[in-house]
Amino acid sequence: MARQITTVGFDADDTLWHNERFFRMTQDRFAELMMDHTPEHLGREELDRLLLDAEKRNLGRYGYGVKGFTLSMIETAIDVSGHDVPTTVIKELLVAGQMMLSYPIELLPHARNAVEALAGQYKLVLITKGDLLDQERKLAQSGLGDLFDAVEIVSEKTPEVYTDIFNRHGDGAAHAMMAGNSMRSDVVPVVEAGGWGTYVPHGLVWEVEHAEPPTDSPRYHEIADLSALPALLDQLD
Repeated sequence: MARQITTVGFDADDTLWHNERFFRMTQDRFAELMMDHTPEHLGREELDRLLLDAEKRNLGRYGYGVKGFTLSMIETAIDVSGHDVPTTVIKELLVAGQMMLSYPIELLPHARNAVEALAGQYKLVLITKGDLLDQERKLAQSGLGDLFDAVEIVSEKTPEVYTDIFNRHGDGAAHAMMAGNSMRSDVVPVVEAGGWGTYVPHGLVWEVEHAEPPTDSPRYHEIADLSALPALLDQLD
């Protein structure tokens, strides 16, 4: 009997390898650098909120990833300091952003085993957002690149984007599953496109990626980690 799922998409950051923790570490460094250049009434929570607001505003300009985050830190530093932040701080923020682009890749538990178990049985597509060069670097360092039939680095993950990808790299969204840690980007739009969306929780999630799970859809699933993905696919088929 033919399988109803023939293509499996994987998110990359915080699904296959660690990513968000480097943003959190850099945000802590940002707060440390701004300690002497921020009004007294402005606490850490408010500083974080202003940075998040800048990130949201800049998504349409810079997209997702380290470069947009670094520019948002610089913009926030200028704003909260009343345009008086020293150039030495700006330089430190640039260095912090550059460091993020050089951190070694560390695979999440079960990531390699899950991808290896499904390779050859399904068409595998890596679908990720972020800086093109940085995502290519991380995939190359991960050692997983040869296991994927296709790689798509996109500016946004929408139902239309998933429909196009799964039409080009499979039998359409109706016969595809996407696995990822972002409800907003990896699950909800795939289900809306007519595919299966499988949520793989990660301890750290960027606030922008939160969304309500589509629990009313039979094509929505949640697993504790990637070790459960092959069994889920067997069960659905």
